[in-house]
Amino acid sequence: MFTPKIPPPDTAPTPATSLVPPLTGLVHPPACTCHHAPTAPAPVPAAPPARPAVQFTPGSLVVAAGGTAVVLIIGTVLISMLLAIAITAASVAVCAVVLRSLLNNQKGC
Repeated sequence: MFTPKIPPPDTAPTPATSLVPPLTGLVHPPACTCHHAPTAPAPVPAAPPARPAVQFTPGSLVVAAGGTAVVLIIGTVLISMLLAIAITAASVAVCAVVLRSLLNNQKGC
């Protein structure tokens, strides 16, 4: 049940037994009756030059560290403000429920 099921071997005919001749990379077959000269295949473009490795200078390391510190500080301040707003909203909601409950109890007496 848990043993892997191996697929059957490929039953496709081998290239030697197929009726289609293999491709030779030519644009036209050798027995072409066209009235133009066969074109040569397009040249392969050269590989782009290798980029040099990124090297940090002491000044760029200071700038990168300073930028990281600024992002972390601003993120901390913004998250703190968001938490302060959420806590204030929750406490105002609790106060509103308590006041409503107290006012409803006074009308019933």
